[in-house]
Amino acid sequence: MEVQIEKEIIPTPSRELIEKEEKMWGINLPAPYKDMLIKTNGGSPVKKEFIVKGRMRMITTFLCVLEDTEYSTNGCYDIDVVLTQIEDRLTDNEDLVGCELLPIAELFAGDYLCLDYRADKNTPSVCVWSHEESGELNPVTYQVAGSFDEFAMMLQ
Repeated sequence: MEVQIEKEIIPTPSRELIEKEEKMWGINLPAPYKDMLIKTNGGSPVKKEFIVKGRMRMITTFLCVLEDTEYSTNGCYDIDVVLTQIEDRLTDNEDLVGCELLPIAELFAGDYLCLDYRADKNTPSVCVWSHEESGELNPVTYQVAGSFDEFAMMLQ
């Protein structure tokens, strides 16, 4: 299922830029998510809400992939920028090269929706990373869906 975006982020990334980022992160993005990035580069979804553990959550924006974050008004929504800000709170392994939790959307109230590669390096699940509960080398996450496609079907 495709996530409908009402306000996309320009410019959209090339496949080459996404592949470069995947190499740097040490992961392969799920095809439906990669297609969304190429088409819209993240942005505000039409359907924003989903439920986790009986609690309604809301996406403010899907994060983007920008070649130049410094001169973009959307630079703060770039995945690499967000990773730099919270990377020591996304892992419990200080020797990790790449990432196991990749933030893909900013949620209302400061949490992030992440692709979770900890259990399966090839097929990530989707989780919410809690900014209030997570500490340095102590990420706290809540499972949302078994895949990005499954997550997309949950949006309302």
